[in-house]
Order: sequence, then structure tokens, then C-alpha cells
Amino acid sequence: MNALYGRRLLINRVALLSAMSAMAFGLIFLLWILVVLVSKGISGLNLAVFTQMTPAPGSEGGLLNAIYGSLIMVGVATFVATPIGIMAGIYLAEYGKRGWVGPTTRFVNDILLSAPSIILGLFVYAVIVANANHFSGWAGSVALALIAIPVVVRTTESMLNLVPSTLREAAAALGAPQWKVILIVALRAVKGGVITGVMLAVARISGETAPLLFTALNNQFWSADMNAPMANLPVAIFQFALSPFENWVNLAWVGAMLITFSVLALNILARAFFDPRQKN
Repeated sequence: MNALYGRRLLINRVALLSAMSAMAFGLIFLLWILVVLVSKGISGLNLAVFTQMTPAPGSEGGLLNAIYGSLIMVGVATFVATPIGIMAGIYLAEYGKRGWVGPTTRFVNDILLSAPSIILGLFVYAVIVANANHFSGWAGSVALALIAIPVVVRTTESMLNLVPSTLREAAAALGAPQWKVILIVALRAVKGGVITGVMLAVARISGETAPLLFTALNNQFWSADMNAPMANLPVAIFQFALSPFENWVNLAWVGAMLITFSVLALNILARAFFDPRQKN
């Protein structure tokens, strides 16, 4: 008996040590990336980054037009993807368990979820940009929305599947129609998880570069016209990081730091205000 207990204890310690080593390995590289990002980006961070346009080679400038373009396109994509993704997730969780429509939709959503973003960018290029004969912020927003929708759908469906069926049955027993049971009872119970899923979708599309190269392209100047090429942070970072000009490289590091910490702030806010465990 003691030998068996000792063997199990040894296996448990080895498994625990392996898990902690893997976690430490990942955290070390994550911290390494963050330290390098902050050390490179903080030196170029100044007021001009938020007040001036992207500069010509060798001149001073900032990232105001790129920040504005990214905020607009990500905002439009989130505005489109959120209701579509939530409604599709509700259908899959509440109505799509029978028949062929639900499994087919779930299969297509899984394909979109794992599809490379450049493929979605090429699709939008062929459908919108090639037919309109020009790049545009609208095309970039559509490409980002196609990336965000599967994330919201999967998260919403998974969250609703966690709601106990007894909760739905209790609401139905009180005479509530099914749409009220879904919206007021089930969806409200997992509101924090659904909002977190939306934040994850925003975090994913905020740093996408390949789709925007084929759709929104870039613009060195300030432009609020969504029907024209629009500056954005990911493409600006991509172009500046590959340039031989020191001021462009510095702005690339600043832009990368801004995107990273913006996404981090969104995740912290989502957990701080919408995590149901905080309310308990």
C-alpha cells in the first residue's frame, strides 16, 4: 500500500513539475516580448505620436491618422460582428440542435474560425475592392468583421450551453415565452462571458495586417472618408518596421506597443466589470 501511494505521489509531483515548467517557459517568452516591446517603444513615445500624421522618410511625425483609421475600422467591424455573432450563437445553442442547418452552420463557422486571415482578405478584395476598383475603409471593416464573427459565434454558443436547462424550464413554467427565456434569463446569466468573447474578437482583429493590406491599404494623410484608402496601425507598423529609416522604425515600435497595451486594457476591463465571479 505504501509503495502504491509513493508511486502515485511521485507521478503527481512529476506531472505538477512538468506543468509548472511549461507555464514558466511560456511566461518567460511572454515577459521577454513585453520587455523588449516596452524598452523599444517607450523611447519613441511622445505627444507628437498622437497629434501628427505619419511622416515622410527622415522627417518627424506621429501616428494620429493610423490610430484614427484603426479605431474607425475596428469599431465598424465590431458593430457589425457583435449582433450577427450573438444572434447566430443563440440560434446554434437554442434552436440548432436538431436538423441539418445547425450542424452545417457550426461546421462553416469552425472553418472560418481557423481560416488564415489573408484568405478572408483576398476574398473581400475579390468581392469588393476589385469590383469597386479602389481600396477603402469599408472593405477593411468587412474583412475584419468576417474574422470577428466566428469568434463571437463560438463564444456565445459555448456560454449559452453552460446555462442549466432547469433555469430555462423554471422560466418557461412561469409562462415566459421562449424569446424572453433566451434574452432575459439565459443570455443575461452569461452576459459576462459573451462580452468577454466580443473583447476577444476585438483583440484579434486589432492587430490584423494581411486583410487590411488587400482592402484598406494605407494613407499617409488624414482621411475620414471610409470609401477611400485609410491609414491603420497594423499596416503602418508593417511598412515602418521594414524601412531603413530610423524614425519609421521607432514609430513602428511605438505602434506595436500601443496595440499591445490597448488589447491588454480591453481584457482587464472585461474581466474587471463583466466577470460574474467578481459580483459573487
